Amino acid sequence: MTEWLNYWQSFLQSTLTVPDTRGERQRSGAVPPLVEVREEIDPPSSADRLLHATMGQFTWGISPAALGLAYADWAFHLAVSPGKWQRLMEKTVRKTVRFAVYAMRGAIDPTCTRCIEPLSQDQRFRGAAWQHWPFNLIYQGFLLQQQWWHNATTGIGGISRHHEQVVSFVARQLLDTVSPVNFIATNPEVLETTVRSGGQNLVHGAFNLIADWERAVGGKPPVGSEAFPPGGRVAVTPGRVVYRNRLIELIQYSPQTEQVYAEPILIVPAWIMKYYILDLSPTNSLVQYLVERGHTVFMISWHNPQAEDRDLGMDDYLRLGVLDAVEAVRTIVPGHKVNAVGYCLGGTLLSIAAAFLARRGDAELNSVTLLAAQTDFTEAGELSLFIDDSQLSYLEDIMWEHGYLDTRQMAGVFQLLRSNDLIWSRVVHEYLMGRREPMTDLMAWNADATRMPYQMHSEYLRRLFLNNDLFEGRYKVDGIPVVLSDIRAPIFVVTTERDHVAPWRSVYKINLIGETDVTFVLTNGGHNAGIVNEPGHIGRHFRIARRAAGEKYIDPDTWVDSTTAMAGSWWPAWAEWLEQCSSGRAAPPPLGAPDKEYSPLGPAPGRYVLER
Repeated sequence: MTEWLNYWQSFLQSTLTVPDTRGERQRSGAVPPLVEVREEIDPPSSADRLLHATMGQFTWGISPAALGLAYADWAFHLAVSPGKWQRLMEKTVRKTVRFAVYAMRGAIDPTCTRCIEPLSQDQRFRGAAWQHWPFNLIYQGFLLQQQWWHNATTGIGGISRHHEQVVSFVARQLLDTVSPVNFIATNPEVLETTVRSGGQNLVHGAFNLIADWERAVGGKPPVGSEAFPPGGRVAVTPGRVVYRNRLIELIQYSPQTEQVYAEPILIVPAWIMKYYILDLSPTNSLVQYLVERGHTVFMISWHNPQAEDRDLGMDDYLRLGVLDAVEAVRTIVPGHKVNAVGYCLGGTLLSIAAAFLARRGDAELNSVTLLAAQTDFTEAGELSLFIDDSQLSYLEDIMWEHGYLDTRQMAGVFQLLRSNDLIWSRVVHEYLMGRREPMTDLMAWNADATRMPYQMHSEYLRRLFLNNDLFEGRYKVDGIPVVLSDIRAPIFVVTTERDHVAPWRSVYKINLIGETDVTFVLTNGGHNAGIVNEPGHIGRHFRIARRAAGEKYIDPDTWVDSTTAMAGSWWPAWAEWLEQCSSGRAAPPPLGAPDKEYSPLGPAPGRYVLER
């Protein structure tokens, strides 16, 4: 019996005890690291992935664990902050008194000063009907509650900045769901419409809701989008597909002038949506505008990934996308450098490609234009609320099931970022008021999303959003980091004042590389509407300034204050900049190069843009 016990004791010690090799390392002269390297995380099991994928169907792809950690951090630090509790109680008393005084004065003088004003971007309570009793009291009380919850979820010592932003964002979303605008009884505009139409608005709204539900369940696009098929009413600039691989089609647009600028333009759009955001209707097509000014324009059209494309990564998008396209353009238009343009994610990828080509010593780019594209992700706006280790692991498990991120999950996140504009205003207008917004080309494009392959999306979020590898010099291609400061081609950057995807102060950090000329433009509008900003568009303005290589850095707020706003579209200013970078004019090049394996494969817009 004693021998048996001794055997199991020695077995357990050998299997459960980790040998201490510190003495051996010291004797051998090896110095132990100050910080132990984190071991590799065990890969999740199929059960883990299945559970997370199932949960993701009900959470819009948002990790409950990430939310739980954020709320635990907030709740604990709030619980041990008696000074914060005192200030919140004082605010409660002041707001209550202010509201009571306003209620009494308002009963006597409806024009008296309101106790709280909506934020400048909040248009929900601007109508005249909201200024009459009792609706003025209803919305004033709601705004005071909203302000109090903002105070309660921010300004707490000790909580991480990321968790504070998450809690504040979620609190705002929850409050928006119970806004008095969203309910018949508390919305005077809906009540007035209901009385005037005898309730027909609610009947029409019910039909709208049923139609939208049927389309959503069936995976169909929104009502009216079928009137804007690519190649029909949108994406109609004449051209030919001159190259195709498993990831891209390259479109070369037909010349419309007798002579063209010598340097061709290659546009790299984002692959999260279809390319024709830059070739919408003829009146607002950036491609058409450039061609009419005498430019030779090429456009990448991305393949819509399927399950078999799950292993396409960032390197594939770099090589099969930008680098293959650059090679094709250089072959079709030999002897001239390329004016490269990148929009949104395409701009980030283009900056990687430009740094890679510069590291390799290739002077293939004549200029680089970045449209609403980030290179530094430390201030990536509210989209970064959904980016942390917990969220990304959860998202990877969701993508693992199908091999890609579904378009509905991406759309859900972007709608949350602008829930008042994209969710609740639609609920009120289409379901309570019973009015359909007429479909536009931009709205139809916005509904024409693409999927994101598992490998690429995971690498993009981790290497760029989470770790900021590109801007900090850790992003590797072929095992060697690429560095933005290696870029010597002049850079033209366009960003927008109300961009919720690429906030302009984040985009402005391109000025920190300091090794080349940077022309920076800040225009009004949002992420899409600010870029689709054709001349003649009423109410447009922009600021523009150039910083030469070697000039001292100016912080963004000082830059705004010292740069005069100019009326109109930024398109002409950019086109003039491109033309100043040109070496002259020449006869238009042929469409494709049949003798060099770039034969025209069919008319624009090609096949990939039609993939569902």
